[in-house]
Parts: sequence; structure tokens; C-alpha cells
Amino acid sequence: MTKAVAVIGCGNIFHAYARGLSRADGVELAACADLDTDRARRAAAEYGMRALTVPEVLADPELPVVVNLTPPAFHAEVTRAALEAGKHVYSEKPLCATLAEAVEVADLAARQGLLLGSAPDTFLGSAGQTARAVVDSGQIGDVIGAGVFVTHSQAEMWHPNPGFLFQPGGGPALDMGPYYLASLVNLLGPVRRVYSESRIGSPVRPVFAEGRTVEEITVRTPTHCAAVVTFASGVIASVLMSFDVWGHELPHAELYGHLGTLSIPDPDKYDLPVRMRLHTDPDWRVVDPVVPSLTEGLGPDQLPLRGPGVADLVAALNGAPQRCSAALAVHVLEVLETIARGDGVPSEMTTTCDRPPAVAVSPEMSAR
Repeated sequence: MTKAVAVIGCGNIFHAYARGLSRADGVELAACADLDTDRARRAAAEYGMRALTVPEVLADPELPVVVNLTPPAFHAEVTRAALEAGKHVYSEKPLCATLAEAVEVADLAARQGLLLGSAPDTFLGSAGQTARAVVDSGQIGDVIGAGVFVTHSQAEMWHPNPGFLFQPGGGPALDMGPYYLASLVNLLGPVRRVYSESRIGSPVRPVFAEGRTVEEITVRTPTHCAAVVTFASGVIASVLMSFDVWGHELPHAELYGHLGTLSIPDPDKYDLPVRMRLHTDPDWRVVDPVVPSLTEGLGPDQLPLRGPGVADLVAALNGAPQRCSAALAVHVLEVLETIARGDGVPSEMTTTCDRPPAVAVSPEMSAR
């Protein structure tokens, strides 16, 4: 059954969601709202939807699903208001700026009998699911360790005002980290313990983006974090998350099994190639995808794309398992908040989650 969706927040990521939701099964992109009403009207005209105010979205019984694309500092406020209005909610990452807020809104959703979901959803793509199939099939053997390297997104070069990325609720852990941690939980299950140290690199940063609205930003959250993350399964991951690493030759993520190594492509993308090298292999090889590409056939002007997580929530309303769940988002946030805090004290996680169910393997791909 198709569900009408309203987006609150028409900023930088909005167009990626609008493109993705226009392709998603079971989703009708029906309305949008923004505190900047002119921006909402322009977005509505471009994608053929209604431009509403936030109170109008929350009061409309024909809009059962809200997608929260506001800045992280406002995620809790907007999500809470939508849940109290009886809406199912999918939020951009992180679910909230703090773990305490995330637990509060997740508890509210449960009490209201509503679904709450959160980005990232990129592990639903062919890369995340192909890597998952390799791990589950035992091709690299028992996974012993992992290496994860979250490096600079260079936001100062492309975002006109990236200041929110350097405030509480941002930083490398809470900005880019969700993609990597959600990917790891998809592959390895929940985390048991985190040890981390962190620091601020440059306290003031210049902005170079064309069309910038500020010349410099003040940094108020750690920008360089190094952590040891131990999973409940016993896998030990070495994790670097930094906005101070620009040039480098690091991989995005690797899993180390007793039979070989699995190379995970950028978890911010859906469909890049996954590579594997067993100890007996002379070189790396690309693993055949196990599910269809979510972005196949799209040109550069149609990317980036977001929205499969919204379709995941809508499918869950119709009885399917929810993979981008509130429990996953809360657990990932606790891990990342601990990494960012970097207090040098081993911390046992107070939250956990189920490993998201794998996406069903495509019959034509399983026959190859």
C-alpha cells in the first residue's frame, strides 16, 4: 500500500531524497515544509508536490509519514512533534544530536505505536548486502578484526556554511560515522565496548566553498578520534574518524577473517564494488553483487540519491521487517557518541540492537 510522505527541511540533502523517493516503491512524495517558506515553494514546484508549513504537515491526516531533514540540532524537536501528531518518522542521521534525546524519541515512538527509522540506509545497497553475503557464507572465515577509516568529507570546499558539522551533533563521528557504524553492525552485529581518545584539530577553519555564506567557522566538537571497538561477537575493530585527515592512502573499511580479507567500499554509497582476497589468492577480486544496484543507470546529475530507508519504513508498515530501525540508530549513536567523547575510559554499551535482516538475494543473481 502506497503511503504519502511529507519532508520537513528543504536544505542541502533534500534533493537527494526527492530524487530517491520519486523512484521508491510504495512511496508518494506528497508535500514539503521548511522554515524558509520560499525555499519550500521552490522545492515543491520542482518536484510536483504541495508546499506546506510545518504545522500544516503535522495536522494533515493524509500525510502519515514524515521525513525529518532538518539540521541535527533540531532532529529531536521535529521528530518529537511529528510523533506526538501521530506520524511515523524517518530522520536523517544522526537520529538525534545526543543519545539521551534519541532514547527519548525512540521510547515515545514505542508508546505511540509508531514506527521510527533513521539514516543511514546505504547498507541496503548492493555493496552492503554483497559484503553481508560474503560474511554470512564464511568465505573469509571467522572474522577476527576490522580496520575502519573515516576521513575528511572536505565540507569546507563544497558546503556554503558547514558550521553545523563542527558543532555538537556533528564532527566526523556523528557526521560520517553513522555510515560506517551502520555498515559494521549490518556485517558484524552490535557493539559491546568502546575505548576512544579524541581532540580538536584546528579550532577555527576557513570556508572555501563557492557561494559560501561564511568565511570561517569555530569548531566546538572533536575532529580527530581514534578508537578500539569490540563487538559482541568478539570482533575487534581499529577505528579512525577524523576531519583532520585530508590526503591519505587508507581504505574505507576492511574485515580480516582467518581465511582472507574483505574490502568494503565507501559506506556513504550504495553500489560500489566489494573486493575480496583470500590468503591463497594471488590478487584481489571483485565479488559479484547479490542484489540489484539501487543507482544503476543514473547519471551524475541524478546523484547522490537517498530514500531507500524511507521505503524500508513504509514496507515495515505493510508487514516487512524494518532494517533502518530506531534500535539500530540509537545503538549506533551510543557507539559514535562514545568515540567522539574520547575520554580514554573503556565504556560498556548500554544499548544493543538486532543485526538487521539481510535483503533477499535476487533470484537471477543467485543463479549466476
